[in-house]
Formats: sequence, C-alpha cells, structure tokens
Amino acid sequence: SLAMALSEALEVRSRELGEAPLECVVFPVDYPFLFDDKGFSADWTSRRISAQNIVQRYAPMLTRANSYIMEDIEEILRLETKTDLEAARKQAEWCGLRPGLRVLDAGCGTGLVTSILHEMILPGGEIVGLDNSEERIHFAQEKYGTSSSIQFRQLDLRDSINGMGEFDLIWSRFFLEFYRLESPDIVKNLRDCLKPGGYLCLLDLDHNALNHYEMPVGMEEILFKAVRKMEKENNFDPYVGRKLYAYLYDLGFKNIEMDLRPHHLIYGEMSEKDLFNWGKKWEAAVRHAGDLIGEYPGGVAGLASDFMHFFRDTRRFTYTPLILCKGRKPHRI
Repeated sequence: SLAMALSEALEVRSRELGEAPLECVVFPVDYPFLFDDKGFSADWTSRRISAQNIVQRYAPMLTRANSYIMEDIEEILRLETKTDLEAARKQAEWCGLRPGLRVLDAGCGTGLVTSILHEMILPGGEIVGLDNSEERIHFAQEKYGTSSSIQFRQLDLRDSINGMGEFDLIWSRFFLEFYRLESPDIVKNLRDCLKPGGYLCLLDLDHNALNHYEMPVGMEEILFKAVRKMEKENNFDPYVGRKLYAYLYDLGFKNIEMDLRPHHLIYGEMSEKDLFNWGKKWEAAVRHAGDLIGEYPGGVAGLASDFMHFFRDTRRFTYTPLILCKGRKPHRI
C-alpha cells in the first residue's frame, strides 16, 4: 500500500541521513479522484508507488528546514487538478494583463496558470515563471514551455532576482502564504525587478482553510491548533491576505487597488476535485500536527473518518476569501 511504501521510504531515508527514524503519519482518506501514470484511477489501493521512487521524490524536502508545507508526492497532481482556470483568467483581467506585456509569475508552481497568463499577453508579450521547486519547474518546462515567449526558471524568491531584466507586470498568487517571515522581503525583491510605472499584483488567501460550518468542535479545535503550530514551526501564514495592502503601501506603491472574492465556496455536494484538494490539505495538517493528533478520539483513524463524514455532508458550508491587491511602482522611490 501507499502508506506502507511511504513509511518504508522515510525509514530508508533516515538511515541514509544518519538520523533518528522520521515519524510518518499518513491520512487514510479514500479519495475518489486520483491519477496513476496512465490517467485516472478510482481505486486508491491500485496505485503502485515503490519505496525507492518515494525516497527519490521526498529526499529534497526531508533535508530542508521549514519546507513548503504542502510538499507531497502528489503535489503536482493537486495543483494541476484544483486550479479554476476561468477564475484565474478573471483575476488576471482585473490585474491588467494584456497583449505585449513582459510578465513575471512569481511562485508559478506547475506552470498551469503561467500558461493562461501567457495566452493573455499574446501577441508580443513574454512571461517568465519562477518557483523554488526543481521538480515543478521541470514539469512546467516539459508541459508548458513550448514557446520562446514562455520560460520557467528555478529560483528561491527569498533571494534577489538578478539577471532577468525588468517586467511590466508581476503576478504572485497563492505564494506568500508559505513565507510568513520573509513575505515583506520577497515583495521588496519583486518591486526591485519591476519597471517604474509597472504593476505588482499580489493575490492570496485570508483565514485560509479555517472557515467551515458546522464542523464538529473537536475537529475544529485540532484544525486551529495545527494551523497555529504551522505558523510557528513551518512559516505558514493563514492571514497573509489582509497584509497585502500594507506590503505595497509601505514600499511606496501608488494607485493601489483592492478586491475581495470567494476562492473556496463549497456547499451541497462536494466535487471530487474539491474532495481530493481538501484531503491533501488535511494530510498536510496531520503531518505537521504531531502529538496534537493524539488528543483526538481515535487518533488518525478517528480524524480521517470524521473528516470524510463532515466533507461529504451536503449541509456543510466551507469558504475562503481571496484578496487581490495591485499597485503601480512610482518612477521615483
């Protein structure tokens, strides 16, 4: 099974690193929406992922401090399947994307949204997608890097962005939430490679993953405790959306505009894509919750069962607000 393979992989990697065995918590949710190498697969147990492959894919994240909290062997799959392309287009229209612009997508992930932005700036435009992940940049290059006017490069955006020239517009969506401590410096780095008169567009969530009714009290308590733990130990910022205006204001941006839209808005029947996405979110919460899970009746199994019951309940209501912020870089700072 995947759980056994993953546990074995983590044990092997621990021995390679000469460290104490790593604790592996696998959230046993029966996802109905999964892929295998050949396409769709509805059967969780039919997935065949060898321990060796998992080690190869998990090895980089096991040696990083404060790594990306959603890092997972299926993160590319999650990013590719959860994205609402029509919503991304509307957000990009609000940001002012148009043909002929030179655009930077900061935190591009798999490159899916970058490819949509690329379509919007043609003819005459070009776009560069940057991301910290070597694996996701490789995926983006292979799947979306089909034109000389769309490029993908690996870069830690906490570092200065050098040697790429200046951009007319910079877009950063669902990225700053994973860098609570460094977000102001990242925004400054983005400002520094923006043309005078160009626009910096920041889009991120607020009260991220925390708005559910009527979630059982015990489950909600574990969720909030786990998120607080991820804030302190994993650099996660569930409240970054409310900070975007101040980030641009403090750097002297002009003509700042704001918008507020629903990102998650889930009621009634939950789609298979949403169930898979939220399942992976809960897996991440469980991975980082540690001893907190022991407080829950039935431990991981009990939490998994209650999670599925809650999210399959058509009475359930879940939402997350998306905050959009854009500002113009002045000619003199």
